[in-house]
Amino acid sequence: MHDSFEQALDYARNALEQMVAHNVPATPNNFMVWYTHASGREPDLSRMISILEDNNQDFTELVNGDLYMKFFTTEVEGQTLHETTNRIEEELQRILSYVGNAGDDAAKYGETLASAKGDLLGATDMSGLKSAVTKLVTDTRKMEEINQALESQLAESTDEIGQLRDDLEDMRREALTDALTGIANRKLFDMELRRHARDAMEAGEPLSLLMLDIDHFKTFNDTYGHQTGDEVLKLLANTMGKAVKGDDIPARYGGEEFAVILPLTDLDGAVHVAENIRHRITNKKLVNRATDQDLGRITVSIGAALFEFGEPLGELIKRADQALYMAKGKGRDRVVSQADLQSTELAFD
Repeated sequence: MHDSFEQALDYARNALEQMVAHNVPATPNNFMVWYTHASGREPDLSRMISILEDNNQDFTELVNGDLYMKFFTTEVEGQTLHETTNRIEEELQRILSYVGNAGDDAAKYGETLASAKGDLLGATDMSGLKSAVTKLVTDTRKMEEINQALESQLAESTDEIGQLRDDLEDMRREALTDALTGIANRKLFDMELRRHARDAMEAGEPLSLLMLDIDHFKTFNDTYGHQTGDEVLKLLANTMGKAVKGDDIPARYGGEEFAVILPLTDLDGAVHVAENIRHRITNKKLVNRATDQDLGRITVSIGAALFEFGEPLGELIKRADQALYMAKGKGRDRVVSQADLQSTELAFD
């Protein structure tokens, strides 16, 4: 969600207080880490900080740098990508070298054939003919061995490049997937929203957005623990995935907030999808399978908005967020669309 000025100020004060308590230097990178922790938007980050605190770990420069690198940069992925790209380039150079050597060997064999032709035609007796044939057979076998070695080298390099290509694809998938829930992360959400907004404008087709938030999730976490809370987040992501169609994109927007990009879907259709998701979640009874403990039910509040061609995407997200806030304000466990926002703009006092 977009923080209000007062909320952002509270988060900033909380972050600075914790930084002072842990002797963390007030650098921009460190502040970003602790502000995010204070806001609760990155549960994995908060969990890591809690573990460090529980173990009385000093927040040294190295520890602070690791937190920032893990959660706020793609430096590690960039280094891995650089190394993998170099390996692919090396394999391609090897292939070019193989092919170049094979070309030289083929040229030499061509000269051998030309020479053998002359030897065969110039042979005056059986001994000369036998010598020419023997030389031709020997050189032909050498060429066969060279070709077999080339085939083996090319096959080996092809397999290596194929593995590296798979590694790059895995890296790309991991970089764009939320580690906990397995659905699109914020980075992929931003990319796909831009892409679908462009496609919607080019084709003149509707595009809608849903923003979802789990009701009273902090209370649930405090009551049953973060591990159980993580299972709820995974359950929600799985339920969303089953409730949407092929081109729709469910994503974890941050913390307990999720989003769904709905291409080719107008506002009424978006509300229909949102109600389907809400009903599926509300109707699920939560049970701890290890203890058979009844955890009750969870509910979600959902805001729906329609993309207006040419508007900044931040405005679309803002409207969906405002609708979500209204759903919370109306009692939670409900869907509110931007049409409901517009209907409240004019009223008699």
